[in-house]
Amino acid sequence: MKCNVGTTDRMIRFFVGIIILFLGLYYSSWWGLIGFIPIISAILRFCPAYVPFGISTCKEKDMG
Repeated sequence: MKCNVGTTDRMIRFFVGIIILFLGLYYSSWWGLIGFIPIISAILRFCPAYVPFGISTCKEKDMG
């Protein structure tokens, strides 16, 4: 898996995932578990949805 999620994209994904998780807890909804998807893609720095479109927000210096 080649890095295709840059630093800014990674931070946004992580915080959005946390917000979704907390909203799920607040409303007692299992839909909050969807928040794990952006959190995992932020941790792995890879988004499978970017691959078919050839999108990458990862710069060369972020790949290390």
